[in-house]
Amino acid sequence: MIRKLLIISALAIAISSCGKGNKQPADIPPTPNYTDLTQWYITDRSADVDIFYIISTETGDYTAADGITRHYADTYNDSLRQPMLSEMSGVDALVSEHFNFYSPYYRQCTLQSYTDDSLTAARMLIPTDDIRRAFYFYKEKYNPNRPFILMGYSQGAMILTELLIKDMNEKTYSRMIAAYVIGATLDEATVSGNRYIVPAKGADDTGVTICYNSVREPSCALRNFEHSAICINPVNWATDSTPATLITETSLTGSNRDTLTVQIDPASGLLCVKGFTANDYILPLIGKEGNYHSREIWLYRQCLKENMEARAAKFGK
Repeated sequence: MIRKLLIISALAIAISSCGKGNKQPADIPPTPNYTDLTQWYITDRSADVDIFYIISTETGDYTAADGITRHYADTYNDSLRQPMLSEMSGVDALVSEHFNFYSPYYRQCTLQSYTDDSLTAARMLIPTDDIRRAFYFYKEKYNPNRPFILMGYSQGAMILTELLIKDMNEKTYSRMIAAYVIGATLDEATVSGNRYIVPAKGADDTGVTICYNSVREPSCALRNFEHSAICINPVNWATDSTPATLITETSLTGSNRDTLTVQIDPASGLLCVKGFTANDYILPLIGKEGNYHSREIWLYRQCLKENMEARAAKFGK
């Protein structure tokens, strides 16, 4: 479904731009300049391996100073940057103790963009193009030769899928330890039609794509994310329905610990989580009770951290 929406997006914008000049529409914020350090969150630990992280949707529709409603984040607006920064620094703290961490600010489309397929398709090209430019600059300026891990969450996972399809080549792929497509799904056409999307089969294979999408049960999936061609359990790193037990705090602020059973549903390719007792945050506009989209990194934080370290160690041998 991700691939379908992005194809429609490219076609829609190409058609709408025919006959128009290059002037940027008034409702689109300034283009990020990735030579400007303010457009990056960077933690340089002098490590041998990097994480390139693409954040999830942290922006809703807002009215700018000119009175125009914006549907994309303004990466130069401090109030809009703050939630993006919070996610970047939070994920950095959770998973990248032994890695350098790079995350670009980008004109992500707002949450309202996901209430309708046509809105999603029309608006995804701008954030995708920003990240493509950021990734190119990252490879040229910050990391011309070190191995790296790609990680995208939610909207970031959708964009990461496009990087794997359109921006990967043999030289770049030879340095990719793994790609973590988190809180999203991948359809069969996307997986089978792209040589750089190789489903992970275990805990330490490299050059692979890790994908999972957590729900209480398949009926709790977000619209357009009801089925995935690939899924790996981030607790036991199984690709079948073998259950895993995870004992963890389910909230960033609480101290209660749940004993969760985490298991792939083979029919849907979704990751089913049983035993969650906290009052979960339900995404506005698009969320469902029993959908754990907001917990995708937090729940498995230690598993992800250790797994990245294991794959990096295997890659270095």
